[in-house]
Amino acid sequence: MRLGVLMLLASIGLALQAQPPEEPGRWAFVVRDDPFRDDSLLDLRSLNDRLAGERGFIKVDADGNFVYPDGSPARFWAVNSGVGQDSNWNRPRWTEITREPSLARHARFLAKRGVNLVRLHAFINPPPDNTPDFAPFPTIDQVNTREIDWIRRAVAAYKNEGIYVSISPYWATSAKAGKNWGLLAGMEGKDCQGLLFFDATLQEAYKGWIRKLLTEPNSHTGIPLAQDPAVAVFHVQNEDSLLFWTVNNITDAQNAHPYRARLMGRFHEWAVAKDGSIDAAYTAWNNNVLGGDSRTLGLLELSNIWFMTTDGAGKGPNAKRIADQLQFYTETMANFNADITAFIRRDLGAGFLVNGGNWKTADVNRLEDCERAGYLPTDVIAVNRYYGGVHDGSDASWAIKAGQKYTSPSILTDPTPFPLSLRQPRGFPFMVTETGWVPPTGYQAEGPFLVAVYQSLTGVDSFHWFSTGVEGFVPPQSANGYLPNSLQKWTFATPEVLGTFPAAALLYRKGYVKKGEPVLVEERALADMYAQRTPLVVEAASFDPNRDAGNIAPSSGIQTPVDTLAFLAGPVEVVFDGVPGNTRMTDLSLLIRADRKEVKSITGEVTMNLDENWCTLNAPKAQGVTGFFAKRNRFELADATIESANEYAAALVVALDDRPIRQSRRILVQVGTSSRPTGWQEKPATIPVSSGDTLAGFEILNAGTSPWQVVEAAMQFEIRNSEVTQAFVLDENGDLRAPVTVTRTGDAVRFQFPHDALYVVLQDGPVRSPGRVRRRLEQP
Repeated sequence: MRLGVLMLLASIGLALQAQPPEEPGRWAFVVRDDPFRDDSLLDLRSLNDRLAGERGFIKVDADGNFVYPDGSPARFWAVNSGVGQDSNWNRPRWTEITREPSLARHARFLAKRGVNLVRLHAFINPPPDNTPDFAPFPTIDQVNTREIDWIRRAVAAYKNEGIYVSISPYWATSAKAGKNWGLLAGMEGKDCQGLLFFDATLQEAYKGWIRKLLTEPNSHTGIPLAQDPAVAVFHVQNEDSLLFWTVNNITDAQNAHPYRARLMGRFHEWAVAKDGSIDAAYTAWNNNVLGGDSRTLGLLELSNIWFMTTDGAGKGPNAKRIADQLQFYTETMANFNADITAFIRRDLGAGFLVNGGNWKTADVNRLEDCERAGYLPTDVIAVNRYYGGVHDGSDASWAIKAGQKYTSPSILTDPTPFPLSLRQPRGFPFMVTETGWVPPTGYQAEGPFLVAVYQSLTGVDSFHWFSTGVEGFVPPQSANGYLPNSLQKWTFATPEVLGTFPAAALLYRKGYVKKGEPVLVEERALADMYAQRTPLVVEAASFDPNRDAGNIAPSSGIQTPVDTLAFLAGPVEVVFDGVPGNTRMTDLSLLIRADRKEVKSITGEVTMNLDENWCTLNAPKAQGVTGFFAKRNRFELADATIESANEYAAALVVALDDRPIRQSRRILVQVGTSSRPTGWQEKPATIPVSSGDTLAGFEILNAGTSPWQVVEAAMQFEIRNSEVTQAFVLDENGDLRAPVTVTRTGDAVRFQFPHDALYVVLQDGPVRSPGRVRRRLEQP
């Protein structure tokens, strides 16, 4: 007896010792493998097809939406993932990763949480000279076999879980010209930014690279990628443009770039073709001759792209020559995209959709429409755009660590930089191919909520969260596996983002939120675009710490005729080569409050309030609120009342059985707050920014360690529904943890959301078999 008591006490002691630390007001989120239980109460795998592509290649309908071959909507909840790409996965400071991530398990993990599209960003060009295990100096016709093998393995793994892929095989920034590439003298070691658009040698090499990637059989599926309907979209290239500042690296005489003269020669040829002769071109330009012009050599100087920006407009050569140079750049990119799309279709026989690019320009006001006009010969328009605050200090472009300073903004206080505020070319799908709420910004839980709601409202066709290299949730760990006392920056695999995927993905993919009619369709004449005239409304400038100067995005610097809050009211579309007189717009005064403190969607289902800083969703099958609750802590929605004592949170109530919430027999209630690593410390700080101003922010004193400490939920829910009788709290993997006490008053049930959870499921009886659960996700 005495021995038994001692053993019991010892086991209790061990259990207590094994409990993770919890900080006041927070609960410990410990990253655990998902066991993929058959009786999991929250598993969205059944939203996906048995195999991705089993219905055929994804298509585009007449309205510019992704559809399956039968015309039914194809709605993608998307991420970027590099799982399986880096063979050096086991790094010394990744102490919590005890085994190599499995692509098969990762695909199952994503499918369970609603993901059905993964972007594979790779580098299939020859590796840099003297890369281990490759030829010391590869020739330009070789390929990076590791990257191609990873793409093929990944396609097979995702396909088996009903997840489509988009393939991004080339990034000019990482394509460093090798000794034996056969490019012009002086290119060795330089990156190839801009060259793919106009250099025939690189273009032919690129065609050879993608021929090997797409037409050789995939040993993991038995069919070439070109013929595999699991491939939804092929991205020709990532983040390169003749309209970004990097074009100056080629055109600036001070740089002595090997390809400067070649691009100048192409401009000369273009001007002669356009005007009939170089004399006619000069006449159109008021005989404006620049120093590098040469009739003998057939060269025309290229002005710095600054002269096409708001700051430089009107300060350089006459406007007509600058407009022609912009038209030349745009048509050069468009011609390349037309040629490569024809090659992919005709020569390679590929059935997937093609996207030409996803980059930005030197001036969002004057050049962004031209950039996207360059993609029009392809099937899909795309952009990369992140959201976050200022993040300054050593290694801040890729790591989070002590000594850095940061700000923590929220879309709910300033929606200007919302990544989904986009001018969508009419008739084309629009993808945001890299994006997310970038740490260390603290208000990330609003991200999945706002994306699901506004992606539905505006019809943006995919939002690829960036990025992950781990199988499931990521623990707080070294940014690269080597840097001590640091955290990963570019990740979505955190409790408040990945943890709040399920309800967001479900409501988006099931179409629970109406798409609105366009609030603005602007028709633009190409001549106006080439003359750098600003459109009726512009997107916010984005910021990339690895590519842009300073530490914040530049202000647009202009006041447009249409309020930028229009992006939150409904779709904003643009027609290129249109008739400006045919532009049409709804009466925005009916949707945007006069003081600009509130904007309602054209559908009536979504409201964002910028005075009290919240956003509500009020649709029949999905309702919720995200926001700051100091000014208002109770929200009466159509079928749900939400009361919050949290400073900030995101809450969603979503039907799991495709019924209106009032009649639903299975309902998911999801709450996200915010998290920090254990031991995280910071203090207030003032941060100088590149505009010359200062911002209030924080200085990181300690980046902390594992596990995540999640702010406790402090929410009560009342759901008006006469069907549900029981509630269950789930763990982070969607598995049953315990019953939740509910009280019923008339046709409503009321319960306190557990403080240490993400999910509660309400249903009309005891826990059912997993088979019935999955069927109810598919059928009313």
